Amino acid sequence: MMRRVLSAALLHLCFCWTASVSVADYTETTAAPGDVALLPCYTSGNVTPELTTWVKNGLEVGRRGEDSPGPPDDGGRLAVLHDGSLNIRGVLPGDEGSYLCSSTLPGNRSFQARVLLQVASGPENVSTSVSPATSLSNGTLFAVRGSLVTFNCSASSYPSQQLTWGFTGASSSNASLVSSSGSWLDLRIDDIQPSAQGVYSCSARNNVSQQTVNRSSELLVYYVPDQHPDCMWALAQDPSSVQFNCSWFGAYPTPRLRWRDDDDFQVTDSLSVTFNRSLLSDGQTVKCSAQHQLLRPGEEKQCSFTLKLPFPEGEPLATALEATSVTLTCTEATSIPPANTTWRKGMQQDEIVPGSKYVVSEEGPELKLTILNISKEDEGVYFCRSENPLAVRELEVYLTVKTSSSYTGAIIGIFIAVLIVGTAGIVAKTVYSSRHRVCLGSGFGAAAEPHCPAVGQWALSGGAVQVCEQLLGPKTYYMSCQLEEDRGDVLSLVESDDEQIFQDAVPRLPPITNGRHTTLVQIHRIPSSDHEDVETADTSSQQQEDTEQTEEPEDLVTF
Repeated sequence: MMRRVLSAALLHLCFCWTASVSVADYTETTAAPGDVALLPCYTSGNVTPELTTWVKNGLEVGRRGEDSPGPPDDGGRLAVLHDGSLNIRGVLPGDEGSYLCSSTLPGNRSFQARVLLQVASGPENVSTSVSPATSLSNGTLFAVRGSLVTFNCSASSYPSQQLTWGFTGASSSNASLVSSSGSWLDLRIDDIQPSAQGVYSCSARNNVSQQTVNRSSELLVYYVPDQHPDCMWALAQDPSSVQFNCSWFGAYPTPRLRWRDDDDFQVTDSLSVTFNRSLLSDGQTVKCSAQHQLLRPGEEKQCSFTLKLPFPEGEPLATALEATSVTLTCTEATSIPPANTTWRKGMQQDEIVPGSKYVVSEEGPELKLTILNISKEDEGVYFCRSENPLAVRELEVYLTVKTSSSYTGAIIGIFIAVLIVGTAGIVAKTVYSSRHRVCLGSGFGAAAEPHCPAVGQWALSGGAVQVCEQLLGPKTYYMSCQLEEDRGDVLSLVESDDEQIFQDAVPRLPPITNGRHTTLVQIHRIPSSDHEDVETADTSSQQQEDTEQTEEPEDLVTF
């Protein structure tokens, strides 16, 4: 019976104790290694617990109360404060874990709280890389304009981290480009341009401890222009000197230039040198060379030009009439550098000043001098003078001034020459048009006996008609002549391959009513084969064959 009473009393006490125990919510506390961590226990009011005990993983790590023996021997890093909180100085990674706080409050009340302590680490091993990029001696990176550039950042943190790429440059400052909570982060820029030149920073932040680590890289964007350097010249005050300018703008970083092969390169985008006439010659090639980091080793960009002497061109003689005007023209378009061209007068080469007497005009490469109201005093030599840094060249022009009376003789002479040429032309045309008519006898219309010309041979065929054989080259011509009162002597020419003279009598037709005689001429053509037979046969045979040919002609021509 006593046991039952004791058991019931014990159960009543346990029930009362259980009913007086309160349990707080689960809390988390984070600390970095080396920091001080404070683990709270009773936070419901300003009450000092009578007894507080801290347990980690089943092991007591701290106690505070009237009858407590004191904290464990841990070098004084852990201590239970008067409000029951556990203070950990110089947190170590081993301090991480779950802690249980048990406190006895006044009024025989109990309180329990659980605290999770996390010891954060990192960010660690933060690294960045930029590719493709080339590192300079000072650690600065550079990429080529227009290329694809990739930025990579990696780090490790516990329990978690945040990675961010930022950019600081001329166009923006502290701009966040991309962010991630992973262990690595990539940034990609397509067709990178000079505006993307600046400092790129990767920030790794521990999400628990808020500790942040930054890694930065300065990136430069290099570029060179596609064209070659520009070579130019500028004439100095001294005409025997010239200044050559070489410029190559649009390159980064600044290129290196030089004019002569034996000179040193200079870091500049514009280089000027001065040469005098003693260092220059006709046909000499002047060259400017440029170097840049983006060019291959030994590769150079160049510009050049070839020097040329001036060469003024124009008419050396000019003539003008008094009281008129004349224009002298000089052209100079070949000199390099361009020559300074002027007009000068007289052997002393006095420079001509434009005014009411002289007008100087320039049209492209032509330099014109117009002289107004010309007089005899303007007659003489004029010089077109061209000078460039290589030499001086001159064109001499002589001007002749004539009075109006001096042109009278020339006009008369021209008239007479034209008259003679015209008369000769008319005579030649008349002769040519009458070339088929040959006059025989003493004159037109005279009643004379026809005769053969000096060349050839005539054969009389009776009356006023004659037949003549004319030998002209390889051909034989037979001609007949008829005397007519109104036409004179008319000669008709007939071609034949025969070389034989016709001596047969030509019958005469009876006279007509008008009293004129008409002659019938028959010309027989002898074939070449028969002609050969005539040459080999004797005289009697030849006469017989001629008679037969006359009786039976092959070709008959009747006039």
